[in-house]
Amino acid sequence: MNQTPLPADQAALLQQLIGQHRHVAGGLLPLLHAVQDALGHVPPAAVPDIAQGMGVSRAEVHGVLGYYHFFRAEPPGRHVVQVCLAEACKACGADELMTRAQAILGCPSHGTRADGAVTLEPVYCLGLCASSPAIQVNDRVLARMTPTRLQRLATELGVCA
Repeated sequence: MNQTPLPADQAALLQQLIGQHRHVAGGLLPLLHAVQDALGHVPPAAVPDIAQGMGVSRAEVHGVLGYYHFFRAEPPGRHVVQVCLAEACKACGADELMTRAQAILGCPSHGTRADGAVTLEPVYCLGLCASSPAIQVNDRVLARMTPTRLQRLATELGVCA
């Protein structure tokens, strides 16, 4: 499969991160987190270098990326909205909140709006079970979220559909 190679600055950063994690026992998962923290996603073009640098197969890297829902293969939008769909949040209306979030933000779950303004993702526990339903907007966790509060927040961020 032909992939666009990483830009030189990203390739250099990737090699630096691989060097930092290469000799760490179980270093693949922390490396993948470091790559996503640095680039906003784990580019598919990085997988061969990650596999070679960590001494694992490409399949193993893909397996880890596919297993953990946190990892993205594409850059996220300028704002990332995550709706918790774990049991406690579901019991308090998270499914309706996700449906409303799709309408309010104008993008599907697991998607980024065409203008790149927002990415909407389901997550499965933000740790606010007693204050459900919960969402995370960028790095800010918010409890007892309602569609009305979400609409207000989206307006403040300038990401309403």
